[in-house]
Amino acid sequence: MTTTGSPLTADSPVGTAFALGEDDWLVPSFREQPALLVHGTAPDAILQYAKGMEEGTEIPDGEGALPPAIPVGSQPLHAAGIGWGEALQDRENVAITYFGDGATSEGDVYEAMNFAGVYGAQTVFVCQNNRYAISTGIEKQTATETFAQKAIAAGIDCVQVDGNDVLGVYRVAREAVEKARNGEPVLIEALTYRRSMHTTSDDPSAYRESEEESEWEARDPILRFQRYLEDRGILDEETKEAIAERIEEELASAIDEANERREELDPADMFRHVYEDLPPELERQLAAFEAEKGGEGE
Repeated sequence: MTTTGSPLTADSPVGTAFALGEDDWLVPSFREQPALLVHGTAPDAILQYAKGMEEGTEIPDGEGALPPAIPVGSQPLHAAGIGWGEALQDRENVAITYFGDGATSEGDVYEAMNFAGVYGAQTVFVCQNNRYAISTGIEKQTATETFAQKAIAAGIDCVQVDGNDVLGVYRVAREAVEKARNGEPVLIEALTYRRSMHTTSDDPSAYRESEEESEWEARDPILRFQRYLEDRGILDEETKEAIAERIEEELASAIDEANERREELDPADMFRHVYEDLPPELERQLAAFEAEKGGEGE
């Protein structure tokens, strides 16, 4: 099963990431690849992670982006800790973290916001409300009117924004980042929609209507921003073709780099660097693995 984030939830990660400074921290879940790209993570590093290579989780010097967090709702705790650490060292850097509406039901998320509020952690929390926690609609997730107001119990500021409006998200995020630099953590609720399936084993038609999907299709944030640029004469067909060509070239290059890096690795390393002394069972597995590799002539 492959977990995916809808490409149409990209505006909130992109808009917020552009509001960060070079030395700020980005603490993602598994769907913030657009934000990572904006903040400076190399495309081939993202692909290495997707290929199961631990090298894809390395944090390059000066980049300030943590590896994706897979356990739902765990990453806000990391961001609160980083934000507090920056405050303790009298630095202005902030940490921004992302999670979905479903993650707000996890105790970790509230604990992170509560901690940030008590200790003045320099942290911005971004809830991407795409209306469904897998197949569970928001009306069955919470009785609150908004997810933003969950921050009130933690004593921190909150704001709700149209998550499909990249410029609106950017403006709200800039204000939130500046507050966080002053020790005032903020929760941003970005209203958006997951148009695609949640995972490759998911069937959205089992829990939502096609009319709803069509309604949100008209709010596609990518096409929306494209029309905005076209209306102002900033984007034309020639520019769009050039952008598409550049993306294809960069993606092809990143795929080649990730594949080359993978070829340099010894898959037997998965047995090493876990225990100081390899347990007998893993010793036997390693020997069998090496024997099988040898039989294949690798």
